[in-house]
Amino acid sequence: MQVISKSIADQIGNASWIRRMFEEGNELRRRFGADRVFDFSLGNPDLPPPPATAAALDQIRREVHQPRSLGYVSNAGMPELRAALAAALAEEQQAPGLKAAHVLVACGAAGALTSFFRAVLEPGDEVLCPAPYFVEYGFYCGHFGGVLKPVPALKPGFDLDVAAMLAAIGPSTRVIIINSPNNPTGCVYSQATLARLAAGLEQVNRNRERPVFLLSDEPYRFLTYDGVVVPPILPLSPFAVVVGSFSKRLSIAGERIGYLAINPGMPDGGLLMQAVAMTTRTLGFVNAPVIGQKLALMLLNEGVDLGIYAHRRALMAQVLDAAGISYTMPQGAFYFYPAAPGGDDLAFVQHLLAENILAVPGRGFGCPGFVRLSFSVETETIERSAEGFKRAAAG
Repeated sequence: MQVISKSIADQIGNASWIRRMFEEGNELRRRFGADRVFDFSLGNPDLPPPPATAAALDQIRREVHQPRSLGYVSNAGMPELRAALAAALAEEQQAPGLKAAHVLVACGAAGALTSFFRAVLEPGDEVLCPAPYFVEYGFYCGHFGGVLKPVPALKPGFDLDVAAMLAAIGPSTRVIIINSPNNPTGCVYSQATLARLAAGLEQVNRNRERPVFLLSDEPYRFLTYDGVVVPPILPLSPFAVVVGSFSKRLSIAGERIGYLAINPGMPDGGLLMQAVAMTTRTLGFVNAPVIGQKLALMLLNEGVDLGIYAHRRALMAQVLDAAGISYTMPQGAFYFYPAAPGGDDLAFVQHLLAENILAVPGRGFGCPGFVRLSFSVETETIERSAEGFKRAAAG
């Protein structure tokens, strides 16, 4: 009996390695207790939301008696939030013409990407991305017949290979998606790198009826180290799109609040925004959660304590150094992507599991031979894992 579609059955069979490690972690915690398991597998922010969140929630509670206080809003988001986001993004993205009409509030960055892909993809269209990459991209575009086409990044630092990316563009290419700071590598693409990519894309788009979009997924934009700055993407191409999220910045991942914004000078940009608002509705999102939208509006200038992540990054580097594990220091986000000792990421993950340490093999991000370690964990977890990393690295 076939109760689900073949495509979904295939996706379940190739389920995310992150999900597999999550299940392994549950089993380890059941057997050994949570205090003896060191889980570096999940990108789930563990810091509490900013202190101002409590007052914001209290204000929402005081207003809840008002008619439709938690009712439907525009598919594109609350007008006041879109206006506030537009003002903030106009400065952040160096796009002075950016207005509320160029911004859409979505059900997280994932919802924004999914609605965008539905609006622009035809079956068989290709979405290019640098590898390693966030594996869900393939699912988001695959729902609508899109095909994810990874292009290997430059090693050892995983910078964008601009020449290879441009060479990979073909007649079916519709979107280039980049993720900076990158999950899983922590790489931040420089202004010069992005400018070269945009210049090449401009040449490509001159002769195309259907342009190739340059889409930057930036849920970790706020989280960089050592003075690194994430360059704005919108000024670089008339077909530039930026997607962001409040999940990590405010530690409200469960509220599912993200956004999409376009270059205000994009040809037919109004039609694209109309289409993304429509797909937000027809995909069943309808509108982003209203409580989350109200929180985002009141906390737009707030954020979690970034010093905690910086401290954990330094500790994680010490642990890896002591174990003799090779890595490139992440410039942003909260992940390390070290090389697996011996080159076999699956074997190294098994050695780590023997030490009750959970990591995600690099092949889960389209790049075998490495593992992803999230340092969105308590300081004590990092410190107490040190001896286990040493034993696992020794094989």
